[in-house]
Amino acid sequence: MLFHTWPFAIFFAVVYLVYLPLRRTRYYVPWLLVASYAFYGWWNALYLILIVYSTALDFYVVKAMDRSPKKKLWLAVGLVNNLWLLGFFKYAGFVTGNLNAALSALHLAWSISTPEVLLPVGISFYTFQSMSYTIDFYRGQIPREPSFIRFATFVSLFPQLVAGPIERASNLLPQLHEAPSITWRRVTDGLSLFFVGFFKKVALADYLALYVDPIYAAPGMHEGLTLLVATFAFGWQIYFDFSGYTDMARGVARVMGFDLMQNFNNPYLATGLGDFWSRWHISLSTWFKDYVYIPLGGNRGSQLNTYKNMFLTMVISGLWHGAGWTFIVWGTLHALGRVITRELERTRVYRERVPKLVKQLGVFAFVTFTWIFFRAGSFGEAVLIVRRLFAAGWGDPRFPVLAWVLVLSVWFYQFLFESRARRLLEWPPLQVALMVALLVFCLVFTASTHEQFIYFQF
Repeated sequence: MLFHTWPFAIFFAVVYLVYLPLRRTRYYVPWLLVASYAFYGWWNALYLILIVYSTALDFYVVKAMDRSPKKKLWLAVGLVNNLWLLGFFKYAGFVTGNLNAALSALHLAWSISTPEVLLPVGISFYTFQSMSYTIDFYRGQIPREPSFIRFATFVSLFPQLVAGPIERASNLLPQLHEAPSITWRRVTDGLSLFFVGFFKKVALADYLALYVDPIYAAPGMHEGLTLLVATFAFGWQIYFDFSGYTDMARGVARVMGFDLMQNFNNPYLATGLGDFWSRWHISLSTWFKDYVYIPLGGNRGSQLNTYKNMFLTMVISGLWHGAGWTFIVWGTLHALGRVITRELERTRVYRERVPKLVKQLGVFAFVTFTWIFFRAGSFGEAVLIVRRLFAAGWGDPRFPVLAWVLVLSVWFYQFLFESRARRLLEWPPLQVALMVALLVFCLVFTASTHEQFIYFQF
């Protein structure tokens, strides 16, 4: 059930009409849980078995941890079970495929059967969200949640269930302990946020996909400039797609009286790779920082250890995004870039002498280049694209003029948003005019088909 489709509009209307009179009673949380499970089961009812298992596991592990002196043992039980669940459904085919390739290269007559596993939508998101509750309780940062229904609602709350943001128990669980505050301002802000996300997805991401998808489906048929422009377009496509989903999720939640964390903050205006990762998929970046980078040692100890921990965290982050060598290479490139530029970004020359626009364009160029490995269908295709960027002919990329106008307009808007002209953008008449323009564009130019969100596969 996609946010930008009629089934979701009907689903939400029914859920909201029942939710409004219930929100000041003790029945609103169970109703949200029923609605969330119905939303998730829309894709495949079998998915519900996994999310209920993951939820029950962490709830009762923390309950046992609260009563037992062997807290570390129970923490290990929770983490091993969650990581096994995630590993099997997401990486079993990747691991067995590579093992079979290695056996074949060694001319051994052995073969491991590859399991036919259906990857559940959003499993990486709700598994990480549930795990964070267990870890935070072990660290003494949050109290134990006594209600299974409330905890299950925290894990499965439908606006952010399948693609985040990955919420922390310290932020979302307290909101489920009180009657949600629904005001006219919250409703209008939520609807505005939802509509901006709708525009990003339908008018921008799906439109750019019409150009990107055919080229990346057969990169060998295209020349260097076409591949370069397609990569540039994909960088914006994935941003509009994912940030659009987040905006819609946060908008729906706000209409219901909940505040979800910000997940994007104009990442293509970053002035360094560290700055980029503090702006892109913020909920995941902070998750890896708190639960991987810091436990590995963080920046404690020698500089070599700091770089090692940073490198490992970025590579693991790449693997989280997908079971494939392209994602590992993508994470490794970002790891190398982060390690190489970390000290440079701290120097006075870089901070004060290098023009801001130069830094922004440098980061954008690096991030765009690495998107090749993220988007390519295989490592071989990614290498082919890189070679053609530097060696093949540069013919007409036939990139639609409207796409240039849309992307450059958004980029210009982001520059204004982080400049002194931001006050102008907050002028109510201008905001209304922009909303009307977006609505007209969606009605006139967008296609009738509905593309699935890119991050649903992760």
